[in-house]
Amino acid sequence: MSTLEFSTTDLSRHRIRAENDAPWNASGAYVLYWMTAARRTRFNFGLQRAVEHALRLRKPLLVLEALRVDYPYASERLHAFVMDGMRDNARAFSASRATYFPYVEPLRGAARGLLTRLCADAATVVTDWFPGFFLPRMLRAAAAKCGVRLESVDSNGLIPVAAHGRAFPTARGYRAFVQQNLREFLASFPLEDPLRSLASGRFDLPSALLDAWPPLDVSRSPSEILTSLPIDHTVGPVPIQGGSAAARTQLTAFIRSKLARYESEGNDPDADCTSRLSPYLHFGHISAHEIFSEVMTHEGWTTRKLGNGRAGVREGWWNAGAGADHFLEQLVVWRELAFNAAAWSRDVRSYESLPAWARTTLENHLDDPRPALYSFEQLDAAETEDEVWNAAQNELRETGWCHGYMRMVWGKKMLEWCEHPREALGWMEALMNRYSLDGRDPVSLMNYAWVLGRYDRPWFERPIFGTVRCMTTASARRKLKMKNYLARFANRTGQ
Repeated sequence: MSTLEFSTTDLSRHRIRAENDAPWNASGAYVLYWMTAARRTRFNFGLQRAVEHALRLRKPLLVLEALRVDYPYASERLHAFVMDGMRDNARAFSASRATYFPYVEPLRGAARGLLTRLCADAATVVTDWFPGFFLPRMLRAAAAKCGVRLESVDSNGLIPVAAHGRAFPTARGYRAFVQQNLREFLASFPLEDPLRSLASGRFDLPSALLDAWPPLDVSRSPSEILTSLPIDHTVGPVPIQGGSAAARTQLTAFIRSKLARYESEGNDPDADCTSRLSPYLHFGHISAHEIFSEVMTHEGWTTRKLGNGRAGVREGWWNAGAGADHFLEQLVVWRELAFNAAAWSRDVRSYESLPAWARTTLENHLDDPRPALYSFEQLDAAETEDEVWNAAQNELRETGWCHGYMRMVWGKKMLEWCEHPREALGWMEALMNRYSLDGRDPVSLMNYAWVLGRYDRPWFERPIFGTVRCMTTASARRKLKMKNYLARFANRTGQ
């Protein structure tokens, strides 16, 4: 349980967006919360907003959490992780007055009409706002069909993305913005348990609706369900357990045994000192607010300890331990900078969105000899002559996650092996989206773009890279402790 005390005043106006001009339905049977990105019951601004409406309108709260089979890269791995979260949510909602409706689409198109049907009987609808993957397109389509007012709520970070006001081209610039504004937004912290204040009882869904769209039986194991679904069965589940309970267990273990070493050993694969929270953040099984609160509680920190900020200088602002300082730089500055790019930059996934200096220098070196040119299929299968790169790719394929520093090395090496950086960017995205539990996210997009110069500066002129920062697997071998990592993941066939 967190001991930090934050204000839980009214939701920031920056977090709530009206997605249509439809009216409220005073005769609606319930308030509907359509859970899409913040798939949790704790520290969830969207759920909190829906509860507020239910209390004001004196209506029951109905929560829909649905999982389609036709989203890009749909696989047993991703489905299993989300369904783990659904089981956790079912337990949490069963102890509340809300009605929870988990739905896993059995066939492509089977979910069609479900949301429209539920909107028809709703007084109002609240959903999550997320600026990545297919969710913005899905939200626009839903807003056009929903006959009642639809609001989306930003629960993504400590500072709502709408408050950014513009795209930030550098991490230092965004860090300065955080230093100037974070105090204000820490004064509006989400409730730990927004369901606690619900007054109305549960709503019984009509039997005809349940017959048409049978809810997920959370007592069944995912393996029983997955085999019958029309999804990618070649990318199987991994041992990483999804859901809010597993997320909190992971957070507690990180704080107790790794946080103090995070700054000094976080880059070494053998140290296994990273938080591994990114999959849970991506699927909304845990919030940045809860992570921040638990880390700062451990540090004995209060907002009074925040420094004054010196135009975006990192050192001496958080005033926590070295490990916590380094971790918060990743959680707050770099993660939220990625959401800034996704929301405020045009076509952030494209090669053309990279800084002009980076594209120019990379294109000036297109004719430089490459050490090798591999096909996408060879890279997918980790069939290269570089055992360090193979290890990173095998870790990704086998575990659904890739060590943070190794991701950078993995991406930089792909730049050397592709004829054009545009190709490298697309292949990085495709491989991470297919295999990684934290792919398909603004942060993963930032990772690929950083490899090609985004949020960086020109360095020394090198072949292929030009003045884009160069990182090699040879230098990684010299700098990092990775003997055990290579023994576990490196391909033996390419040696």
